[in-house]
Amino acid sequence: MERIDRIPALWAERRPDAVALADPAGPRTWRELDAAIAAVADLLRKRGVRPGDRVMIVGENCAAMVAVLFAVASLEAWIVNLNARLSAREIDAIRDHSGAICAIFLTDNSAEAAAHAARHDAAALPDFGWGAIACSPLDFSSAPEPAPPAGESPVAALVYTTGTTGEPKGVMLTHANLLFVAGTAGGLRGLSTADRVLGVLPMSHVYGLTSVCLGSLLAGASIHLQARFTPAGLEAALVRDRITLCQGVPAMYAKYLEHLDGRRVEAPALRGIYCGGAPLSPSVKAAVEGAFGLPLCNGYGLTEASPTITQARTDAPRDDCSVGPALPGVELRIIDTEGADAAAGEVGELWVRGPNVMKGYYRDWRATAAALRRGWLATGDLARIAPDGSVHIEGRLKELIIRSGFNVFPVEVEAVLNAHPEVSQSAVVGRDVEGNEEVVAFVELVAGARADAAAIAEFAAASLAPYKRPAEVIVLDKLPAAASGKVLKARLKEMARASARPTAPAR
Repeated sequence: MERIDRIPALWAERRPDAVALADPAGPRTWRELDAAIAAVADLLRKRGVRPGDRVMIVGENCAAMVAVLFAVASLEAWIVNLNARLSAREIDAIRDHSGAICAIFLTDNSAEAAAHAARHDAAALPDFGWGAIACSPLDFSSAPEPAPPAGESPVAALVYTTGTTGEPKGVMLTHANLLFVAGTAGGLRGLSTADRVLGVLPMSHVYGLTSVCLGSLLAGASIHLQARFTPAGLEAALVRDRITLCQGVPAMYAKYLEHLDGRRVEAPALRGIYCGGAPLSPSVKAAVEGAFGLPLCNGYGLTEASPTITQARTDAPRDDCSVGPALPGVELRIIDTEGADAAAGEVGELWVRGPNVMKGYYRDWRATAAALRRGWLATGDLARIAPDGSVHIEGRLKELIIRSGFNVFPVEVEAVLNAHPEVSQSAVVGRDVEGNEEVVAFVELVAGARADAAAIAEFAAASLAPYKRPAEVIVLDKLPAAASGKVLKARLKEMARASARPTAPAR
């Protein structure tokens, strides 16, 4: 298979009456999905969408979003899928950078999408039976991208990532990139037509798009879609929809356990739980595994790698927070500060090479050249590889805190903070002080917690060397996060700077 839009047609032929998708509006068969894709593609073609055009899609998870994604791909246009919860400024910046010919808004299940549609003067498209969608006027000043040379996979999706700087970059992912990860990672999870997968991770994020949506559908499994994560929604889906596979981020699992408040998990058909998208702490892993009675398989990736790079295996469960070995067909290197291969077991920057690596950043050759080096993707993440081939992520290179000449990895401090029974999640950043850098911790507490910042700091101090201890602990009602659940550390660094106060001499 060479294109992602071939997936629904394949299963419409093989299993036309099996359920492909389900959302609050009800189940949809493969035959119905294939027909809906054709209907939307016909609407867009008649409006003037061409191969190589960028088409922006604004909404939240629903069956209609899947149909629109595949319809855009079938026209050989580029998918630019955005979460409706982005601000007007963020939506417009991506529209301008991508040069999208139009924007499609999925207005039925998202008030935010409807508000963006009104702002863009979007008009309702003819009803194709899966809910209302609206389309902005077409901008024909936007030129389509040329087709790639023969033998080169075309771009399927332009996925925007904020990274650690907060500045969005458009990652060009080809059909081959997406199909490789969907097939390989799905195969490691043992996906089959018997599976019913929870689809709560936003498909506007590469994890939800590739691993959940494309990976599940490529295997012929059904996806049970939720527009937004809520603990009660997850609890109901596990029983009502007899979910067999659940993928999420650590914060999602932590919030679910808090919601259960000691009650046991009811999941009669669940066979696998997976985690990615953010660092996993030992305390959260242990609590999740204890509640579910299943190993929590951790994984690692980034948008530029479509996204999966490593994945822990269900047949080799781990008692640590390793993200597992590399996907088959993916090569890894650890690079030291001198630009050479690090010694075995040493920490350095993780480099990746394989069929999952992006084509580049759209309209940004400088950033592309900085990230892609002689065929290798420099991830910007610090990692080490254990003798058994498992990868251990130590943090972001740009997030490394250097305190009095010592390296402080935020993930280590976060693991200690998360072990406090009243901490739901935490995030650690560095703050510049005169001639030095100090550790600042932000924590989100569980409902009804009695601990305060001083108590959290005292708890952490008992398990951390002096140079790793937070100079300040700040309690927030909620950590700022993207729709994917990823904590926005760039925003926290701004908050840390704003709260700066005179500090004691460096130790």
